[in-house]
Amino acid sequence: MNYQLECAIWEFTLECNLNCSHCGSSAGKARPDELNTKECFKLCEELAELGCEEVALMGGEPFLRNDWLSVAQCIKDLGMNVNFVSNGIILDRYIEEITRLEPQVIGISIDGMQESHDLIRGKGTWEKSVKAIELLRENEIQITIITTVSRINFGDLPLIKDFIFKKGINWQIQTAMPFGNFKKDKMLSKEEFYETGKFIAAMRKNNLFDDLPVVGAHCLGYYSANLPLSQWDGCWAGISSIGITSDGGIVGCLSMGNDRFIEGNVRNESLIDIWENPSNFAYNRKFEKSKLGPNCKDCKFGIQCKGGCNSVSYILTNKFHNNPYCFHLIENMEKK
Repeated sequence: MNYQLECAIWEFTLECNLNCSHCGSSAGKARPDELNTKECFKLCEELAELGCEEVALMGGEPFLRNDWLSVAQCIKDLGMNVNFVSNGIILDRYIEEITRLEPQVIGISIDGMQESHDLIRGKGTWEKSVKAIELLRENEIQITIITTVSRINFGDLPLIKDFIFKKGINWQIQTAMPFGNFKKDKMLSKEEFYETGKFIAAMRKNNLFDDLPVVGAHCLGYYSANLPLSQWDGCWAGISSIGITSDGGIVGCLSMGNDRFIEGNVRNESLIDIWENPSNFAYNRKFEKSKLGPNCKDCKFGIQCKGGCNSVSYILTNKFHNNPYCFHLIENMEKK
């Protein structure tokens, strides 16, 4: 079977100017041997040859690399959309270059209102991130605010909603998982996770979606009888998307823990060969019902859902296709 690559999430550098408490990458220092500019250009060409439509540069903090603009321009010149995910701290230094580049969207992390955000990301970071958002709005660049929810900031969701309502900003809500810097005792309980889903659903039900497009990330679902936001056709890793580590490793998804499931490295073989190797990304490409874990094996949606987000599933249960943070599963447990 041929698989069409649509999206690449590229950990452009692991260097970061923050030390966030929920960072799954434990970002801070650059990897010892990150791809150089020439290698990045070659990788961009191979992404384009595979027909990739979107490339998101993230980190770490992507704007810390001196060649971010030339690589981003290369992506655009090859006919692909370029996106960024940033903490916003130094974005003001490059607003003119970013505006000329015309990225499709820039994701800015907002993890609560000022007290919570600064607790997670460091004192003074809230004001700098808000300044970055205002600069992007002034320059008519599409913004997605990314909020990673934990017990630290769960209560801030309504306040964030009020802060960004009717500002033309998208909002992606995702849940913090216990790997990298993040500690398990701070993750949402299943009850809090379900309440997060109810919060998103309520905004849609109350016709707020047009004024505040809000989505739950792939870790929020699935197949609820009560919440109209949880349809899911299985993990995209290695099916239509890939993750790229800053030293050239190719994984299905960076959220699985960056270096856990490396399928190959572009320094040793071409990205095209890695993508087209029938043995790679086997956890998804060779999925069958028998692969479902104990949380999912008897579920009527198991074949379609494929056990939910594989990142969450593996982190919490050490198995693929076995996500315990599932609306359908939680609702069925409440009935018993």
